[in-house]
Amino acid sequence: MAPKLNHRRAVFVLSKIDQILAWERAKEQERDSKFVELGRYLCEVRAGQYWRVDSVRSFDEFLERKFPESRRKAYYLMAIHEQLTPIRKRELEQIGWTKARELAKVARRDRQDFESAPWVHKATTMPREEFKREVDRYLTGKESEPWELLYFKAYKSQLPVIEQALETAGLMLGSDKSRGYCLEMICADFLAGVNLEASNQGALLPALSRLVLALPTPQRIELLETVREST
Repeated sequence: MAPKLNHRRAVFVLSKIDQILAWERAKEQERDSKFVELGRYLCEVRAGQYWRVDSVRSFDEFLERKFPESRRKAYYLMAIHEQLTPIRKRELEQIGWTKARELAKVARRDRQDFESAPWVHKATTMPREEFKREVDRYLTGKESEPWELLYFKAYKSQLPVIEQALETAGLMLGSDKSRGYCLEMICADFLAGVNLEASNQGALLPALSRLVLALPTPQRIELLETVREST
């Protein structure tokens, strides 16, 4: 059953979301500093189905309108609100939304055993990439492999295509995969196509192997059985 629509509250919350998004666009240098408030309002829109006031058919369609570049960020913001309630708003704002996103992963895994104080301290004192590795190490129990930061320029007109490709890869591979991993799979797919056309078998095999390994286990087994039957 759909909840009874509180039209007055819905209009207020939707207007606040529009204000925050407009404020972020106008103040690029202070971007994302209101992510805690934005995540709270988005959760309320979903729970109360306030999106119906905007004449859309679903919450996902509402997010497509409000976050045309990537809906994934909206879901991250809601996860931060839902998972990090023990942490004060001011502390979260000081941490920043990208570190808070990683912190929400720990809180979701630990549930009632989540110890916020030491994790907030780590998030406050560690650089972003170092903190992300700390979270990955805690969740997986493994040391992350050596990594490098890539720096290259992309024009603003190119960003929608890049973001859409990364978001699509993330939906196919799983939301737990990093953007770097998604980029690797996009490149592997491209190389597989190019090498297939060029009949470059030596380069084709590694690219195809990475794509096959990226598939969920049931699909990978099904693919391997199909290949085995055709040989």
